[in-house]
Amino acid sequence: MAPPAAAATSAGPTRPERRVDPRPTPHWIGWRLRLMVLAAVLGCLGSFGWMRWLADSPYIAATVQADPLGRPILSDSSLPALAAEAGQPLVAIETPDGRSLALDGLADHESPRWQVDDDRRARLVQRQQALAEALAGGSVTLRLGNDRRVAMIAPPRGIGGLGLLFWPLTALALLLWLVAAAVLLARPQGRNALFAAMALGQAGNLLFIALESAPGLGLPAGALAHEFLLRVGFDLATAAAAVHAFALHPRRLARARGVAALAWGAALLVVVLVGAGALPRPWWWAQGTMLALGLAALAVVTASLRVERNPFAAVARRFAAVAVATLALLSLAAAFAAGQAGTPQVVTGLGALVWTLFLASLLLLAPFLSRSRQVLREFAMLAGISTIATSLDLLFVTLFSLGRFTSLTLAVFLSLGAYAAARQWILNRMVGRNVLTTERAFEQLYRVAREVQAQPSRYAPLLERLLRELFEPLEVLPVPRGAAGAQVIGGGSSLVVPVQADPVPASLVLRFARRGKRLFSAEDARLADRVLEQLRRAVAYDQAVERGRHEERLRIAQDLHDDIGARLLTLMYQAHSPEMEDYIRHTLLDLKTLTRGLSTTEHRLSHAVAEWKSDLTQRLKAAHVELGWTFDHDEDPLLSVVQWSALTRVLRELTSNALYHAQATRLDIALRVSAGRLTLTVTDDGVGRAPQAWSHGLGLGGVRKRVKLLGGEVRWRENEPRGIVCEVEADGFAAGT
Repeated sequence: MAPPAAAATSAGPTRPERRVDPRPTPHWIGWRLRLMVLAAVLGCLGSFGWMRWLADSPYIAATVQADPLGRPILSDSSLPALAAEAGQPLVAIETPDGRSLALDGLADHESPRWQVDDDRRARLVQRQQALAEALAGGSVTLRLGNDRRVAMIAPPRGIGGLGLLFWPLTALALLLWLVAAAVLLARPQGRNALFAAMALGQAGNLLFIALESAPGLGLPAGALAHEFLLRVGFDLATAAAAVHAFALHPRRLARARGVAALAWGAALLVVVLVGAGALPRPWWWAQGTMLALGLAALAVVTASLRVERNPFAAVARRFAAVAVATLALLSLAAAFAAGQAGTPQVVTGLGALVWTLFLASLLLLAPFLSRSRQVLREFAMLAGISTIATSLDLLFVTLFSLGRFTSLTLAVFLSLGAYAAARQWILNRMVGRNVLTTERAFEQLYRVAREVQAQPSRYAPLLERLLRELFEPLEVLPVPRGAAGAQVIGGGSSLVVPVQADPVPASLVLRFARRGKRLFSAEDARLADRVLEQLRRAVAYDQAVERGRHEERLRIAQDLHDDIGARLLTLMYQAHSPEMEDYIRHTLLDLKTLTRGLSTTEHRLSHAVAEWKSDLTQRLKAAHVELGWTFDHDEDPLLSVVQWSALTRVLRELTSNALYHAQATRLDIALRVSAGRLTLTVTDDGVGRAPQAWSHGLGLGGVRKRVKLLGGEVRWRENEPRGIVCEVEADGFAAGT
């Protein structure tokens, strides 16, 4: 059951997108919509015609079952004349012209498709045809085992005589028809035609099962004449189409044509030989060919998975393995039950029903693998468990001679136990979906959001890192086109996530989640949208905070200039000595530097270095301290206000320590920026010793705090022969960061 092609994004595809999904999403307008309406009308008309054909056929409202001795027993009837005879053997049905139809132990409405024995199948078809001809006469007489005869008229079934099971089975067949039409019209291509062939084959099986589920005696004339051949053809076509589809999708194999030709050739050959009666034991040939094609499908999809770790191949292999295993178990049970009279044949029919429902549910689930279709997954799971339960029931009866109640109880207990114990695990393994834990997603999102707040310019790479951590894709492709929101494309193989980018919108295409082990789902797209929203909020919050900081810095700078600056200027004019006037002048220059730095959002490194050198030169010259200055850089990045402010205060604090505490006569400052890493070294020749024993007060504590704000490290060590060396290292100083 290869998942059909799914939709891509609506705009024109770029080269990376063509690797993901070669065609854009179809719009259900124009010819597609008209053909879909036509397909729906034809499907409804076909279902209605099938219903009318059965409803117009004559029947007897009675249920006949085989007893342990193989005799047909009248078990129940809605007719008063027959209800009184419940429990009596039904010997024959006689017609007015004197013909008598003897009945044997064949259960009512058994399916020729699941009759292992050729003679039993032939008798079943002949009896159904003879019964239809007898009831067509209008009046018949039922001869019972107590030599009683009950004459009656066989009326048409009518709508009320179709039975409760007929309606859901017919509706499911119609649904398969509509899904096949929708998939094929959405993408008129080979692999979707193969999906449609599989869906239509199982729709045909469901219609025959619905026909045979009708209660009472009598089916339309010729209803079962070709049932075995047609249903064998449906099943073999489904198996061959699965092999062909897996050879094409999700990865076209090198020998796809040869593999497809062998699969279809084997299926067609068996159907032709069965139709011609040239094969002994045709049921064994049909089942053997189906199982062989199922194993071939497994081998083909495994080979596709080796070529590319596409999650489609992983999910398809799981589906194929489950389908082949349940079919093998049911075939084994039917083979052991062959020749058993009564209940085992009824259970075989029930097993065939739930197997068909299981396969139909997998086909219905295939187009919705990347969407939330919990009901379909649960239905497929229950149908598979029911197939196992009926198969185990048959095996317990035929192999171990257990009683009916004991075998049924044991089979149901084992199946329900397996279902309850491994339900979630099996569902996750079938569709390859493991839900991210809330704790894991929140932890990763919180960490990246904090980094985005600290460095908004790194939004795109941080988002890519977060998406890699959350979904573990095999590859991430940048695409130069935007999207309204996160969306699943390629039927779940890829997830498109929009990225904020100016001036050209961009997206990231994540391919093959969990290293190719699972499909992307609608839940993943919603999670990606929530991640984008949280990161957008983090960026908006950082921008709002930065605006507030900038406005506050402007206010402070203005206050310092207008108030403190004016006061210092007045003091300078009133200074009593040239030394005091010079000191206040230098203080005014420091204040000017400070206010200019506060009012500017970004500072070029080379400009800031020139200001720092000028400022420190004046301070050290006034203190009669020699300055050695070295500046080396491979880039000239823009410093943020945080970086500029932190470095300015670190330099001033280290200079003050060298002047007032170390009593240095020389100060050497070396500043180096290489590959985005800043290294600042301040060396003095003062009296300071043993920095590891220092008590870090406001001065040294402030240095540590500001270096930590830069995301860097600071170290002090002794200089030889005397003095202290302070080393500051920090990243994030590359141009463009």
